[in-house]
Amino acid sequence: MKQEYDVIIIGAGPGGYVAAIRCAQLGLKTACVDKWLDHNKKPKLGGTCLNVGCIPSKALLESSELYHQSEYDLTQHGVEVKGISLNLKQMMDRKETVVNNLTFGIESLFKSNKIDWIQGCATIVNDSKIPDKQTKTTKVALHNDKEVTLNAANIIIATGSSPVNLGIAPTDQKNIVDSSGALAFNKVPKTLGIIGAGVIGLELGSVWKRLGSKVKIFEAQDDFLSIADKLIAKESLKQFVNQGLDICLNTRLLSAQSKKNSVLVKYQDSDGEHSETFEKIIIAVGRSPNSEGLFEDETELVIDAGGFFHVNDRCETSLPGIYAIGDTVRGPMLAHKGSEEGLMVADLIAGKHREVNYNLIPSVIYTQPEIAWVGKTEQELETSGVDYNIGTFPFAASGRAQAVNETVGMVKVISHAKTDRILGVHIIGSQASEMIAQAVIAMELGASSEDIALTMFAHPTFSEAFHEAALSVSGNALHIAQRRGGS
Repeated sequence: MKQEYDVIIIGAGPGGYVAAIRCAQLGLKTACVDKWLDHNKKPKLGGTCLNVGCIPSKALLESSELYHQSEYDLTQHGVEVKGISLNLKQMMDRKETVVNNLTFGIESLFKSNKIDWIQGCATIVNDSKIPDKQTKTTKVALHNDKEVTLNAANIIIATGSSPVNLGIAPTDQKNIVDSSGALAFNKVPKTLGIIGAGVIGLELGSVWKRLGSKVKIFEAQDDFLSIADKLIAKESLKQFVNQGLDICLNTRLLSAQSKKNSVLVKYQDSDGEHSETFEKIIIAVGRSPNSEGLFEDETELVIDAGGFFHVNDRCETSLPGIYAIGDTVRGPMLAHKGSEEGLMVADLIAGKHREVNYNLIPSVIYTQPEIAWVGKTEQELETSGVDYNIGTFPFAASGRAQAVNETVGMVKVISHAKTDRILGVHIIGSQASEMIAQAVIAMELGASSEDIALTMFAHPTFSEAFHEAALSVSGNALHIAQRRGGS
């Protein structure tokens, strides 16, 4: 029996479920196909982000930071706590409660918006088999071993991505794990090696370091956080090293061999080859799009060597009426980017206008201190030959930061030398993840550093650092001594 829809979304992560809700809001008959099963083989919405990614990692980051503060930081506030102990099971249970609350919330939203949740694995059918080329067909292998055929005028591919596996370090989800496994340890590893010093590696390393692991991170690149502004990256490395993270740059993994209760790691750096044993190893070298097996071989969907779908600025693939969003297409693999693409495609299908500004996608690393940025880095502007001015302001000079003992970090504003239009904002420090939204809004509206300098900010707040950094562009910062006239 065939079921007819206006739109079929494949994947129920942040891109897919948001697209489904928006399509339903626009009056489109919508189905969302998703194959996710949790560790109990129970279907859940939300994809990687809600189940084993963004949400559980942030829950553990928060819990581990509170544990660390209780052990080391509260005495500065005159709070003396004795007998601190870690209940890892309770911490993990809380993480699961947060996940379940949010996934159940999406399920409720699907019901209220009359979205059909089809639980199974979808395959897009070769359209040469379909007499009516305006209709797209998807076959779904349901979790109950039955098959259903769905027809729709439009299909949105939102299947997300999976951790990259290394042949020289195959994951067994026991001693050598990926990011999902690293969120489910039942005890704190005494020694933990992490392959990759990117966002995932740094966040997971921070969690387990705070809880008591001796953490060593191996990074093949010479530069630390090369995607971030060089000043922010330099300060970040300093802070992480001060926290006790052992970060080895220009270090190439040769092999990782899982033993009974340990992992033997062999690696190479500028001093030659070395070997070291860890209780656990986390592979965090990136993610690859989930595009394999999604369509019949004869289907003329164009993908590149990396598995990404070729799309235009409307996120439409090489086949009209079939769209791809989120981690399956070009651009950063970020949940909010996928969500915005899902909203755009839904509106376009409904005949409305919408676009995504790919120049203003904020990035955040939820370590302590947090790191966040939007727009151009200083090195990008140098490479492109754009003249610019910069202004910086340290949180050490912020009244609110001093009051709450969060004085690490700074805000950096980069503006065009001639127009003063803000080109980039880069933050390291407490609440950077929240503050970066102010920068995105300002840049979306074409603000100059002078516009921010003339805007009133509440006192005392962390956000005042953004205000002061904007003042600093012209040499007029109030709470630090500086040379007037910009940088």
